[in-house]
Amino acid sequence: MELFRNANYDFLRWKWAFIGLSLLLSLAGVISLIVKGGPLYGIDFRGGTLVYVKFQQQPPLDQLRQALKTRGLGESTIQAYGPERDHEVIIGLEQKGQGSQSIDAGKQLILDTLRLTFAGQEGQKTDLNNIGREALAGLLMEKAGMGDQTAGALANAMVAKRTQQSGLLNGAGDWRGLPGMTPQAERALAANAYFAPYALRNTEVVGPKVGGDLRRQALYATLYALGGMLIYIAFRFEWVYGVAAVVATFHDAIITIGFFSLFQKELSLTVVAALLTLIGYSTNDTIVVFDRIRENLKLLRREKLADIVNRSINQTLSRTVLTSGLTFLTVLSLFLWGGEVLHGFAFALVVGILIGTYSSIAIAPPIIVVWQQWYEARKNRGRVITLDRDRAQRPKVGARVKA
Repeated sequence: MELFRNANYDFLRWKWAFIGLSLLLSLAGVISLIVKGGPLYGIDFRGGTLVYVKFQQQPPLDQLRQALKTRGLGESTIQAYGPERDHEVIIGLEQKGQGSQSIDAGKQLILDTLRLTFAGQEGQKTDLNNIGREALAGLLMEKAGMGDQTAGALANAMVAKRTQQSGLLNGAGDWRGLPGMTPQAERALAANAYFAPYALRNTEVVGPKVGGDLRRQALYATLYALGGMLIYIAFRFEWVYGVAAVVATFHDAIITIGFFSLFQKELSLTVVAALLTLIGYSTNDTIVVFDRIRENLKLLRREKLADIVNRSINQTLSRTVLTSGLTFLTVLSLFLWGGEVLHGFAFALVVGILIGTYSSIAIAPPIIVVWQQWYEARKNRGRVITLDRDRAQRPKVGARVKA
């Protein structure tokens, strides 16, 4: 399929306009980053608390997200975790204090939000799926009149049963037959406790130091990818082609990060993965154009470089638009219907594919032409200076030459 049959667009005629547009977009992003004090990092990079929650059924993420926002936790992140059948999510909270008190406060706030959202009237009772062993033993002693040791043994058995079932007791049938469970204890639990449809499985903390290490590793990964591309393309083509490809890819990354800053979106590890994907995709698109330029340089030796580059862009235009267009439709679908978890990843690819396709046509090839024109002008200028010097030293016609 060929979208542009016999295309003959003069892209290089507008090279300075393209470069000016790129500088404008890059400058807008850099200014936004400076004004806002840098990128808006996610919890992966800035540190915070990660709370793992398991649900009995498929968790209603939108309802949970709205509930957290209502409780003043609008900056929290929610994402599915593990196989879909496990019904687990991770809730990320930015750590606003130090030590265990901050962790416990964040954990309790999430528990309160879950209780108010999913427990209903039962939320006034004790939650058997999120109560600790000591608190459960105290409840049995107070409401069922059990002794210290008997209540402790039964609490241990109930917690073990809950752990065996991945953290969730589904009803009274789960504890029947446990050692020490009496009819009086069953009645007391039925009257004073309930089974929440969720349970907190684990709580982790990403400290500021770990977040800083992750930021450095993400930066190194990006720089290593750019360096590897430079070496590979310089080896396959010429060093100027490698420089042009790296400049174009760096241009794509800067503009994409600038869009994240302009639209107040977080940079997370998934966004870094998207940026690395973008680097590979954009480079692949650029190499296709470079490869056609190299072929045409062998076939059309008498033509100017600018004409060869222009012809090569036109010859690969259909392939570039088809490939990029189909990929763009895919990531746009992810952005529109992929949910909150994939939103940052898809946004980076939506912006990056548009900018990457643009740079493979309007940025990387013109860099080669501009460099060649500058190099030829410099070489010719040196030749003129040499000829003028030779003329100045050459004796005039008819002049006497000393013996």
